[in-house]
Amino acid sequence: MKKPVHNPREVAEIVAIQALRFIAGDPERLGLFLAETGIGPETLRTAASDPQFLASVLDFVMRDDATVNAFAAASELHPTNIAAAHQVLGDRKWERDVP
Repeated sequence: MKKPVHNPREVAEIVAIQALRFIAGDPERLGLFLAETGIGPETLRTAASDPQFLASVLDFVMRDDATVNAFAAASELHPTNIAAAHQVLGDRKWERDVP
């Protein structure tokens, strides 16, 4: 049995990784995301380990209601949970290297 995750930063990163899977599942959405971030498909997996990149994933999802709602439905998360994850990833106090 997996240990539950309680750290807000870890939870937010999990949500962002789910969002990345959601984006990758739609070729049109993925193309737009890659074009906007300037990242190539070959470096996507490596980039996913970068907290700043994960924040940009949620930036992309949060920019319009239709995408937020589609991701919320696909991930079975409430849109407010997605917004909270977005806020945590943008808050420097939750960065791993900041005491």
